[in-house]
Amino acid sequence: MDGARPQSERPAGVRWRAPHAADPGASRGRRVAERSAPTRNEFQRDRDRIVHSTAFRRLEYKTQVFLNHEGDLFRTRLTHSIEVAQIARSIARSLGLDEDLVEAVSLAHDLGHTPFGHAGQDALNECMRGHGGFEHNLQSLRVVDELEQRYGGFDGLNLCFETREGILKHCSAANARRLGELGERFLLGRQPSLEAQVANLADEIAYNNHDVDDGLRSGLITLDQLLEVELFARHARAARGEFPDIAGRRLVHETVRRMINDLVVDLLDETGRRISDAAPDSVDAVRAAPALVAFSDGMRVRSAELKRFLHRELYRHERVMQVMARAREVVHCLFDAFIADTSRLPDAHRERAELLGPRAIADYIAGMTDRFALRELQRLGLPGAGEPWPWAGV
Repeated sequence: MDGARPQSERPAGVRWRAPHAADPGASRGRRVAERSAPTRNEFQRDRDRIVHSTAFRRLEYKTQVFLNHEGDLFRTRLTHSIEVAQIARSIARSLGLDEDLVEAVSLAHDLGHTPFGHAGQDALNECMRGHGGFEHNLQSLRVVDELEQRYGGFDGLNLCFETREGILKHCSAANARRLGELGERFLLGRQPSLEAQVANLADEIAYNNHDVDDGLRSGLITLDQLLEVELFARHARAARGEFPDIAGRRLVHETVRRMINDLVVDLLDETGRRISDAAPDSVDAVRAAPALVAFSDGMRVRSAELKRFLHRELYRHERVMQVMARAREVVHCLFDAFIADTSRLPDAHRERAELLGPRAIADYIAGMTDRFALRELQRLGLPGAGEPWPWAGV
């Protein structure tokens, strides 16, 4: 069928809809029923609500790898989410999937992320041990279901089931049981829509490649080191073969661009093959099938090598670890201060803490940007508030 043809055989830029694509006219609906919009379908409406949300704007000042003050050109959670959406939309268009749904999921997937990247998440999870823990993926769902306050008729953004399904990439059995219909697939071993699967792997493509770019820009990893990693080295050689005098940032950008293209084309071809074999004729058939959006075995090996390199040489670099250790201290200090005395919270959050306990405090801290968390540390007069931060990048 046409949806299974290799990427190279499809006409570029042509929009078409596969029978197994999510259909905004056949959505499972919203938690609170609403009248349809006159100018937008349901998934377009979800995307627009996400873009206009407070949580989305906060992503501009939330860490990806390097803190916001370390440089104007490093990625933030916002620029990362935009890059994920761009890659995901391109993939969705080639596969005949719903571009608006895949964009909505991509833009929303990090809405619940804490300040200070994964260090902030780990610290908040430690603080919430004994209170249900903390996981940014569940927090993203909590943001769109409860925490955004923009509408008179409901809490949250009241997104479609399909968008919420895509946001929830991971979930424990205990949490899944509390989520009703949305959690069923984790208990039954079923898959989300193809659009959700695409957004998940577009996230992986985006962060691996932009972390290479940011790592080189920071000076914490070098071009010579990366030339020992097959996926990078292959495309650097190709770039130099086509442009013998290329060097510096131009070589980096040309190599990263080729890596992204290689990953996307591989994913399209492998996914097309799997769709052809499974022949799903509906979204329900997709949910009952094994995962259909995937890389080839060879690409998974090459991608895993790059991930190991980044983890070893960038994420675990001594200078990054020093910054992240300080970030964890900030989160712990804020949480401990608010737990000890909820009167130190702003009025609205204090009222929620009196009703919900530690979960409301976790909500407040998770919603902070990096710089707001530091301002709160100063406002409260907590230890270390005036200390200079270690720097990871140059």
